[in-house]
Amino acid sequence: MIERGIGDGRLPVRVHAGGCRDTGRRCIPASPDQVRRLLAEGVTACVRCRPDTALGVLE
Repeated sequence: MIERGIGDGRLPVRVHAGGCRDTGRRCIPASPDQVRRLLAEGVTACVRCRPDTALGVLE
């Protein structure tokens, strides 16, 4: 899932795994490939659900 920011552009600010409890109304569904791409571009991974670990994308 992609958590969008607040405001006009609403750029992604954080990514989550599908079952994360730390998501809110600003989250939208995303494919694993979209999440991998956003992580590679520097978008922060949620520290609770660790989608980077779940998808095998580690620094």
